[in-house]
Amino acid sequence: VKAPSYELQIDRLGRIAKFYLSELKYKDDHGERIQLIDASQGVLPLEVRFSDKSVNTDAFLMSYSADKNIINVEESGSSVILTQKLGDVTISKTVTFFPSGKYDLHVKLSQAKDYFISPGFRPNAAVDSYTFHGALIKKADGTIQTISDGDAKGDERFPHAHIVAAADKYYTTFFYELNTGLETVILPGKENTPLLFVKGNEDFQLNGYVGPKEYVKLKEIHSALTDVVEYGFFTFIAKPLFTLLSYLHGVFGNWGWAIVAMTIIVRLVLYPLTYKGMVSMNKLKELAPKVKELQKKYGDDKQKLNMHMMELYKKHGANPMGGCLPILLQIPVFFAVYRVLQNAIELKGAAWILWVHDLAIMDPYFILPVLMGLTMFLHQRITPTTFNDPMQEKIMKFLPLIFTFFFVTFPAGLTLYWFTNNLASIVQQFYVNKLFAKKHEEEKAEK
Repeated sequence: VKAPSYELQIDRLGRIAKFYLSELKYKDDHGERIQLIDASQGVLPLEVRFSDKSVNTDAFLMSYSADKNIINVEESGSSVILTQKLGDVTISKTVTFFPSGKYDLHVKLSQAKDYFISPGFRPNAAVDSYTFHGALIKKADGTIQTISDGDAKGDERFPHAHIVAAADKYYTTFFYELNTGLETVILPGKENTPLLFVKGNEDFQLNGYVGPKEYVKLKEIHSALTDVVEYGFFTFIAKPLFTLLSYLHGVFGNWGWAIVAMTIIVRLVLYPLTYKGMVSMNKLKELAPKVKELQKKYGDDKQKLNMHMMELYKKHGANPMGGCLPILLQIPVFFAVYRVLQNAIELKGAAWILWVHDLAIMDPYFILPVLMGLTMFLHQRITPTTFNDPMQEKIMKFLPLIFTFFFVTFPAGLTLYWFTNNLASIVQQFYVNKLFAKKHEEEKAEK
């Protein structure tokens, strides 16, 4: 089966045995096309299993016949009819393929037999510990449940599931039925990996998809399918952020500059919170000498010390938690941005400038991680601190170095975001510091 964006092969058991993406960015480090279907787990897309053991045994012995051997997929869809005879039972699978990677499946049996059909195991791509890989179910109530590889425990059933997906960081294979839903069963495979099956009947229809988790492509098929692009707990923030990122890519024509622009926009939106935090930290720094005096005076009496410190903060309009709360409120946004940039297949093979040829992989020359560490160090130097614990102060000084090593293996797109975020923080901190310096000068002039 050949389409402009992919090529697939159907084996003698009527299953999708191989699936290749045609675009250059979907090739491996050796220039070979990535093979998305993983046969090692023993279940492939469109695989049928019967409850009757004897029929099931025959189903894995008898070959399907096809009404054609080569299919060139047209825009309106191109079909193949696969037929298998199992004694007095005949099973027919009509599969209509579309250029997007979507397909329609129509299964007919000559007589009633209990059977299940699978969308296959998750695509065969490299697994990393930072991203989700396993099964994703959109349940009848619209909620999403994920089962990671290694977490499948016995038979799990999901009646009327709308989407039944096996996915990794970038790719997915799934069935969907957005009206009546699919009777879904998850079985544990090797090392408790989740294997997906849906219950069929004599005249059974559903839709499916194999390919990359490209947000726009999935949305064009049906907006509900974007739920397969899963960002975890902060999905409700991450999806609008990706929509913004995609829009900015349309403006700049470059994913790198889109990340820079998105970072600046996010910083501007969060600026009121950031400003409050910075002002609070400056006030606390001003009061630090007076706090030390109180600590010397009431160091042995914690109750009196706390009482006088609260009076001091109240008198000068300072809040000891004022610097923390705005930061805490921003954490969900930062995590959402992290998830977007970590999982966006759109960044795969996308260049930025000069040495950055792929925003989805680490910077090959470590320039961005070093710049990120240096800007983090500079921001730390100009930010007021009120450390009372020398050990805590030492740890904070080493944070830029720790983060630099931490980000060495991170995707360049994510490191670019953090670097740009640091630059924005430096500009904002300089501005706030200048305001306070001006305020001090005015106070001195009045005296």
